[in-house]
This record gives sequence, C-alpha cells and structure tokens, in this order.
Amino acid sequence: MAMTLPSWSSAFKATRTSSSRRVISRDIARQHSTRKMSTVTTDAPPTCSGNLPLSGVRVLELGQLIAGPFCGQLLGHFGADVIKVEPPSTGDPLRVWRELDIDGTSPWFRSLARNKKSIAIDLRKQEGREIVKRLALRSDVIVENFKPGTLEKWGLGPQELQKENPSLIFTRVSGYGQTGPWSSRPGYASVCEAESGFRFINGQPDPNTGLLSGPPIRPNISLGDSVAGLHAAFGTVLALLSKQKKASRGEQGGETVDVSIMESMLNMMEGIIPEYDRKGKVRGPSGSSVTGIVPTNAYPCLPLPSTPTSPTYIIIGANGDTLYARLMHAIGREDLIGASYAHNHHRVARQGEIEEAISAWTSQRQVEEVLTILEGAGIPVGRVVGVKEILEGEQVKARGAVEDVEVGRDGEGWKVKMPRVFPVLEGCDTKTRWAGPDLGAHTDEILGELGLNVESIIRLREEGVIG
Repeated sequence: MAMTLPSWSSAFKATRTSSSRRVISRDIARQHSTRKMSTVTTDAPPTCSGNLPLSGVRVLELGQLIAGPFCGQLLGHFGADVIKVEPPSTGDPLRVWRELDIDGTSPWFRSLARNKKSIAIDLRKQEGREIVKRLALRSDVIVENFKPGTLEKWGLGPQELQKENPSLIFTRVSGYGQTGPWSSRPGYASVCEAESGFRFINGQPDPNTGLLSGPPIRPNISLGDSVAGLHAAFGTVLALLSKQKKASRGEQGGETVDVSIMESMLNMMEGIIPEYDRKGKVRGPSGSSVTGIVPTNAYPCLPLPSTPTSPTYIIIGANGDTLYARLMHAIGREDLIGASYAHNHHRVARQGEIEEAISAWTSQRQVEEVLTILEGAGIPVGRVVGVKEILEGEQVKARGAVEDVEVGRDGEGWKVKMPRVFPVLEGCDTKTRWAGPDLGAHTDEILGELGLNVESIIRLREEGVIG
C-alpha cells in the first residue's frame, strides 16, 4: 500500500514558533550590531522547499567534517530543516580546509553546509548541552559522527533523549559501528577504507602474485566518508518510514541508525567475499582495468597541444559480446573476433592480447578521432577529464548538474559553483536554497524560537556558551 508523508510536515509545523519570537531575534541582532555581519543570506530561502519529500522533518546535525555533514546535506537538500551545531569561534574544521575564499572560508564548506542553519554552541559547557537537549526534544532526527560514547558522556545519548522524545531517530556515523571490539577506535575514512579491503584492490598488481605491487592507490577524495554519508541518509529515510508505520499502529517510532564507515565500504565490494568463500579467489588490484571483465580499461591517445609531454586517456567499456565485436571492427582487428573471443570468459584468457591491440590503435590517434569513430560504432567511450572540462561539458550544462549559488546579500556577495545534489526527482525543485552559512548565523533566531529572552542570550554569549 502506498505510504503518504504529510504527517511529517504536520508534526514539524506544530513546533514552529510565533512571529513574536522572530521579533526577539531581530531585537537581539540590533543589540549586537558590533558583531560581524553575516556574508550569507539567512532570510527566507529563494525557492520553496514545501514540495520536497522531507519537508517538515527537523534534523539536528551534531557532526563535523564530512560523513555526518554529508548525510545532513542530502537530507536538507530534499527538504529537511537542518540545524547544524558548531563550536563557537572555530566552527566545523571543514570551514578552513583546502582552498579558502576571499572571506577565509572554504568553498567546499559552502557546498557541504548548504541549506543548513548554523548555531554556535559549546558542547563542553553544561548550559550548552542543555540548549542542545532542548533542540533535540523538538527534532525528528539527530545526525552525529562523534566517537562512540561521546554523546552518552554528555548526557545526550539515545537512552537519555528518547525518554523525553520517544520518537527521536538517532543516526550515528562512526568508523566501526557502535558495538564490537573496534567501536572505540578513532574512525578515519582512510583507515576504514583499508580495513574494509577497498585499498587492497586499488593499485598496480604484482605480475607474479597478482597482489599489490607497492602501496595501494587512493582516490583523491574522502570516499569512505561520502559513502558512509550516503548510507546514513538512506538509513535515516528508512527510519522515518518505519516511524510512520509504527505511528499508524499507535507505537513510538524512535530508533538508532548505526552506520560504520568500514561496513559502508564493505557494502561496495561486490562479489569479493562470496567469490573467496566459494572459490578461494583473493581479488587483488588491477591497475586501471577491473578483474575478470574484458575489455574495459583506460587507453592512451596522442597528447593534446596544451600538454605535449603527457598522453590523453580515454575509457572504453566494450565488455558486452556484441560491443566487443563492434569495437574490433572499428579498430580494424577482425582477427580478434570469433569463437575464441566470443564471450567474456574467452576474452579474460586473452586479455593481454586484446588490451595491446586497443592501445596500439588509440595511441596513434588524437582523442577526438577516437571518440568520433567509437561513438559512431556505438561503443561506450569517454575521455578522462578534469574539473575545467566538466564545467564546460554540454551534458553537464544541459542537465544543470552544476549550479551557481549566491554567497552574500543584496548583490554584494559572490557566486560559488556547486554540483547539484542528486537524484533528480520529478516535480521537485531541488536547487540549492542558500549556501553554507557563516558560523552562528542563525544562533539568535533559533534561541529565540526556544523562548530565550534578549538578556539570556547576551549572557550566554558573554560566558562563551554560544557564539
């Protein structure tokens, strides 16, 4: 039976505060006119989120850096009201990671924290934790990626908060999960990628053993964090659906979503475990190809004029039987067609011969010629490109896969290009509503919604409880 979601919105709207509390927030802002003016638009978002599937869901994000915040980004992009709690003065460390913009903030942070509200609270202080507890009691979901046991130490764990908010969903991201002998280990994605087996299959193979020759190669992104964030967002939505089912039966809907970075990567390892179990095969690295599928690889073309000393690479994926035959016709190697090459297992046995033939053909041609010939033959092919080519690509432009997001207000700011958040949902406007905010940009507004008066907020700020 189809399930409807309006109850989320109705439940959340019941917690909306009156306009008088917004007046309190404006009064506070006037009293603190000496504070740094936010460079991020914090007024009503330019596009309505009411038609998005998570509209009405309130999320309290206690995480920092990548895994937890990426989960929060996905939830916020599809309509959830995400309140991001950050330490005063410093904020999320990601604010100053990698390249910094003209205001000293990382454009990456502006992207990862988009559609969120920032409140600066010191969780090391008792009053700060009490404020967070009050926010939690008004929330549907908590997303956190602290070391297991940290929130319990602060009195903010599920056992404490679900006593007063029994339907609260806890989405917890850690290196190895909330239980088990490794649960207390620090959870860094690079290490968890290694422990999941992912790093073992990435690199150059030893020609004698088939195992790693030299150190493993890592992708130049924090893949484990992002994969865990995807699992966390998926698990959160499943928990919200479960909460609805329980509510329809008159039951409380709170539960914990336990996401491990290592297990999230393990979930991506395809047939590696069952193949080892049944056949004793240990899959090792395969360079730029993939074990047991031929041909699919990176092949060199002639250098571009702009980079005369470096070849340009393309990827060809012609591992289907008919695709393979078309590829051999296209490159003039009909001698490699026939019963001995008919199916994938035949080609795996002759991989070296096939790869050499393709490389010999591509390496004598410019990339545009290779693309024209192979696309004409219906062969899946694409060039290996960098970010400049991505932004200039016709498919990216046609789909609006990259958007310009305003940072600033009243036309005095700047724009930052960000990838859209996917998937595309029919009938939903999923454009970014605002960029990642300045630290504490929404502190006064949110505390005003909690009913704190001007004097209380001033005192908390002077004592360093809030920023």
